[in-house]
Amino acid sequence: MLSVFDLWGSVVVGLAVAVCFAAEHRRPLRARVRPLGERLSANIPLVAIAALILRLAMVPAALAVATAAQRGGVGLLRWVPLPAAAAGVAGFLLLDWSIYVWHRLNHRVSWLWRFHLVHHTDLDLDVSTAFRFHAGELLLSVGWRTLAVLAVGAPPSLLVVYEIVTQSATAFHHSNWRLPDRIERGLSLVLMTPAQHGIHHSMVERETNSNWSVVFSWWDRLHGSWRRDPPNEALTIGLPAWRDPQALGLARLLALPFTRQPPAWPS
Repeated sequence: MLSVFDLWGSVVVGLAVAVCFAAEHRRPLRARVRPLGERLSANIPLVAIAALILRLAMVPAALAVATAAQRGGVGLLRWVPLPAAAAGVAGFLLLDWSIYVWHRLNHRVSWLWRFHLVHHTDLDLDVSTAFRFHAGELLLSVGWRTLAVLAVGAPPSLLVVYEIVTQSATAFHHSNWRLPDRIERGLSLVLMTPAQHGIHHSMVERETNSNWSVVFSWWDRLHGSWRRDPPNEALTIGLPAWRDPQALGLARLLALPFTRQPPAWPS
């Protein structure tokens, strides 16, 4: 059953990426700053490495912990008696909240930020940025995700569904897709949208330190980290300390967490 979920999950995520790629070229939200080919030369290898880590480490480790927790009767979903449907919803919400916390920690803990800033150095924001993460950040996230799965007691099937939704949502809210205003306003009440996540990639520090949600936007509302402004047309994407495209090639990005770094927001 899980292999079937896995197969369909790959199809769903692939379709989400393809739809977002087509939509952001048809209805762009922000004007492009750098040539797409220049950025893809760094983004595609980083995405390929991320995909390998996801397939070979992150998902297998989380599934192994989920299976062990299920057999051992460990986790909140097994300690609190709930109907199956309610347990599924609660488990999904708890997993999503755990990723909100992890994302926030990546901005607040200096040694985590050394890796996460690679994601934020992209000078444009589109669907190719969605999975542009340093391998070190992804490997560090394995520990956090497995602890979350263990604490929640998420069964393997729920974990696979959550991963499919998360990866699709990540592609969606990183895309440079201008949604119709009414749809944007309505969706943003529940989901993280491209316009709202665009603010998170702003060069302004107070804007970067907001809109950390992945699937459901209400975690930011709950924790006081939600921002609706400024409009994306007024945003400059990236970080002040990394504006030179020549310094953002693949080799430099892979080495960046291990080199001396200037403050991302110089005084």
